[in-house]
Amino acid sequence: MHFQSIDSAFNFYKKYAKLSGFEGRKHTQSSKNGVVIRKYFVCAKEGSATSCAVDTVNDSVGADKKLNDRRRRPSKRTGCKAHICLSLTPKNTYRVSHVFEEHNHSFVDEEDYHLLASSKKLTFTEEQLLSDFSEMNIGPVRAFNLMRKIRGGFDKVGVTSTDCKNFKRDINLFIGEFDVDMAVQRHMKKKLYLPNFSCEFYCDEKGALAGLFWADEEMKLNYEVFGDVMSFDATFRTNRYDLVFVPFTGIDNHHHNVTFAGSLLASETAESYKWLLQSFLKAFGVAPKVVVTDQDAAMKIAIRDVFPDTRHRLCMWHIMIKVSEKVGTELSQDEVFKEDICAVVWTDALEPAQFETQWCDLMIKYNLTSNSWLSNMYNLRSDWIPAYYRHEHMSGLMRTTSRSESENHFFGQLTNTKLSLVEFLSHFDTAMESQRFKRSKRDHDTRYTQPRMKTNYELELEAAKIYTRGIFFDVQEEIRLACKNCMCRREEEVGDSIKFYILQVNLPGLHEVLFTPKDMVIKCSCNRYEQYGLLCRHAFCVLRLCGIKEFPKKYVMGRWTKDVVPKKTKVSSFDQNAAGNQVERASSIVHQVIESKLKVDSADHPA
Repeated sequence: MHFQSIDSAFNFYKKYAKLSGFEGRKHTQSSKNGVVIRKYFVCAKEGSATSCAVDTVNDSVGADKKLNDRRRRPSKRTGCKAHICLSLTPKNTYRVSHVFEEHNHSFVDEEDYHLLASSKKLTFTEEQLLSDFSEMNIGPVRAFNLMRKIRGGFDKVGVTSTDCKNFKRDINLFIGEFDVDMAVQRHMKKKLYLPNFSCEFYCDEKGALAGLFWADEEMKLNYEVFGDVMSFDATFRTNRYDLVFVPFTGIDNHHHNVTFAGSLLASETAESYKWLLQSFLKAFGVAPKVVVTDQDAAMKIAIRDVFPDTRHRLCMWHIMIKVSEKVGTELSQDEVFKEDICAVVWTDALEPAQFETQWCDLMIKYNLTSNSWLSNMYNLRSDWIPAYYRHEHMSGLMRTTSRSESENHFFGQLTNTKLSLVEFLSHFDTAMESQRFKRSKRDHDTRYTQPRMKTNYELELEAAKIYTRGIFFDVQEEIRLACKNCMCRREEEVGDSIKFYILQVNLPGLHEVLFTPKDMVIKCSCNRYEQYGLLCRHAFCVLRLCGIKEFPKKYVMGRWTKDVVPKKTKVSSFDQNAAGNQVERASSIVHQVIESKLKVDSADHPA
């Protein structure tokens, strides 16, 4: 029997061994002038188990510990003599010159073939699948169980859960000390080849990564439309280096979270945040109008210095959650007190003077005038109480960092503290794909489905054509209440305008709506349009009374409309071939690592 090469002969011997119920391996060889002239293939049970002698005389305690700590791995060596020998022929092929078939051990049953070491090898496709599972924060054991379920049994997978864990270990070992360099280079390649991709990083005095910031073109397009209000929050660490993940979050036209940028920081100092905001400003060119954060002093300093014209608001939730611990046990359990303080703090119906009066009355009523923490919060009232920014544009859109908290929870589902940076960035991309797919699905539902109308008012049908579905449902409810629950108590002329006094059934007080028919200008005392960019029920009531059957275009805020962001962005339509394979490599770093590892493995361990 002749073979063209040793490798082809060994592949044949492995198949023969597997069908016979044993495993083969390469053994010794003889060479002449660098050419192998003789090669032996033996049974995997050839030879005997190696033993490690322990000096029990000098260090019996240490010896026992070493024996106990050593893995209890049994040996499969039995001294089996079965082998074949290949010899080089004058035609530079190899023939089987000698065969010894007698084994000194039992053979593996056919149903156990899949447990042989030679059968347990992950294919490249399987390694890619494990990598894809990892990007969704699915560990190797769960990934193995999923493959077992999909393929119909343990024996159909071809590997064990241990093999899957070892693959993950080998990838991390392969990345090793180059993890940070690979992560940074990945983004720098994207900056070089992807259109309008931004990336900034800096290192500390020891050369360690201190900050990494990135934003792609779709993030920038979203910021152009939805960047009027933004929050960012550093609440959890997502990798083995304890770098803090800081996403920049806004609200899209479906009233869902949208990510403007991502960043990692080694420390939460004022200088770190200054660098981060400067990187943001460099990438986006313009600062947001409003930023909402928690009470972090370092953030406050950085925002003041880098975004001097930005309105910085403190998160109401972070402040109010501390009230219980600051007012004492008795008041913290008093439901009436909770209702009273929430009625003063959370409402957007009060003017500053009204708030100050009601706050002082509340402090006197509950004997809290000497509470230093509440006094400090009162001194900061213009930074977090709605009464002080209720007249500002889009002031009601984001009062708390709950958007950031929600965003952190979203990313937290796909990350963990054991991740390498390469893995974390891959997980981030997976999270962004998920976020963008969900938004695409909401866009599709808006364009290709028709909601049910609740009134016969023409503006409701027009609103369904203008707004995204989630926003339309909000507007629809306002129109329904305008038709069913609102009525005009009286009206009066004010120059070219008419002032309507609108009463809502079962609610106290009147809302004043000033309407100028000639210019189609309408203004309600509830300030809903100014705060949220959407008309209120009181305004719709007046428009209906005045016979307005066309939606007033000046009160259609673009950020809530269905077509405000193009369905196809430059990112999705970019011709990757223009930049060659570099773009693809920059976009799929984990698969690149796997390919590199396979090349190394194949070079070190030829088949």
